[in-house]
Amino acid sequence: MTFASEVRGQEGANVKSAPLQSALLSAVPGLHHAFFSREGGVSEGIYAGLNGGVGSDDNPAHVAENRRRMATALRVAPERLLTVFQIHSPDVVTASAPWDTAARPRADAIVTRTEGLAIGVTAADCGPILFADPKARVIGAAHAGWKGALTGVIEATVEAMEKLGADRANVVAAVGPLIRQQSYEVGNEFVERFVEADAENTRYFVAAARESHAMFDLAGFIRKRLENAGVLFVDDTGIDTYADERFFSYRRSVHRKEADYGRHVHAIVLES
Repeated sequence: MTFASEVRGQEGANVKSAPLQSALLSAVPGLHHAFFSREGGVSEGIYAGLNGGVGSDDNPAHVAENRRRMATALRVAPERLLTVFQIHSPDVVTASAPWDTAARPRADAIVTRTEGLAIGVTAADCGPILFADPKARVIGAAHAGWKGALTGVIEATVEAMEKLGADRANVVAAVGPLIRQQSYEVGNEFVERFVEADAENTRYFVAAARESHAMFDLAGFIRKRLENAGVLFVDDTGIDTYADERFFSYRRSVHRKEADYGRHVHAIVLES
């Protein structure tokens, strides 16, 4: 993964967006993608930077401008940058045309084979995953928090891509910035839920300094679910959103007793 430097915005303005790029996805011809950081936006205060969270309490005009800048970086019109109303589910929608942001579908992943339609997810600690089948020209974006990952959003995304003609053996995936094990403390009841689902899930937990708590490896769990789904070509940013101030973090905002938090948009588009 590398940070890009600058993209040129509308009306000749330089927009420093510094999105992360996956080496695997960057090697796919006719494809644009980005894991956006906080850099390059107009939001202020606790949302300072490139907040793309329509569901946040940020100034809607600031969010709209931030999303316009992200769309420009992805080389699409703002109305062609699509995200969903995320509900921590395994639900996936198929996009074939733009939809109204105010009436966006309730789901946690999007797939498409429509060129020029950027599909993305928002995140601020949860795991964003971007998918592409270079041969079938089918792409996907999934929001994999612990609940979505545990209940099958990764597998459901791959299955939805196959319905559009993809072959999971050809799928490339990139995992974006998310909260890493050294920052993700959970209680024993959380651990028990995972172990009840599969006893082998104990491998994703190590003892925490606090009694009756453990540290959860969300990234490792996501990679295993990708592997189990037949996705063998996986890239990972390795970035910890909690520890890295370039990124929004829900958990960091809670620890700081902040009223709300910003969200990143991570998106992918087939070149038209």
